[in-house]
Amino acid sequence: MYRARDQVANEAWLAELDAAADALGLDPAARERATSLFLSTVPDAERSKRAAVAASLYAGALIAGDRRSQGAVADAVGVARLTVQGRWKELLAEADLEPPTW
Repeated sequence: MYRARDQVANEAWLAELDAAADALGLDPAARERATSLFLSTVPDAERSKRAAVAASLYAGALIAGDRRSQGAVADAVGVARLTVQGRWKELLAEADLEPPTW
């Protein structure tokens, strides 16, 4: 769970998340889930936030059933595919969610 001030403090990052979601054509449920994941697990370090945006988008889309490839998400956010690959399961664990076992 996140606080309203987290949303205000991370407005610029949420705008980047929305822009990447637009580029990916994500449905509203995936966007909402990605936003919630990001705000629930937002890292303190500014340099880690772009990776968190990418991982949130990938995991949010996966949970909402609007899957996108790690490469497509990475391209939309401007990170390496390995960044998404290495971060999304950790992000789910931080949010107390179970990653898929496939």
